[in-house]
Amino acid sequence: MTEIRDLIKRAQKGDSEAYAELFGQYEGDLYRAAFVYLGNAEDALDAVQETAYRSYKAIGRLKEPRFFKTWLMKIAIRCATDICRRRKQVSPWSPAYEGKLLAEDETDIPLAISLQALLEALDATEKQVVVLRYYYDLTIREVSEVLELPLGTAKTILYRALSKLKQQAGEEGQDAYR
Repeated sequence: MTEIRDLIKRAQKGDSEAYAELFGQYEGDLYRAAFVYLGNAEDALDAVQETAYRSYKAIGRLKEPRFFKTWLMKIAIRCATDICRRRKQVSPWSPAYEGKLLAEDETDIPLAISLQALLEALDATEKQVVVLRYYYDLTIREVSEVLELPLGTAKTILYRALSKLKQQAGEEGQDAYR
């Protein structure tokens, strides 16, 4: 953590190499988040590039280095949302993301398909909360900050989404035994 803090301080003083090293540590996570929002690789790459630009310009305003990843994720989500609006896409999470929720090193394709089907039962905000909480391992407080929701609202959305997922998983499980 001290290495990241040192890189942040150097980047805030204008060291572009320190910023590039820092950004590179989270680039894969940002790409996957943008891909989930946008549904295609080209738009996801555009969002990551825009995130790099915006975050580089605003690094001086980052007050708390320990929240760097959350801060970056928030910028990436805003960039992805802006691209959605520009492209006039109604749903930010297309069903065409073809299992890209899995990290590169995971290979359980049937599980990915099952998870994708389960996530499709959720509305966009519920998907965002669940993915940020369990896929990116953010705390519920960090999720609320990234999505700019009150903490209580984020908790309510999470519990509602988990209830839907549990119900959906139960229904699919019952179908398997018929």
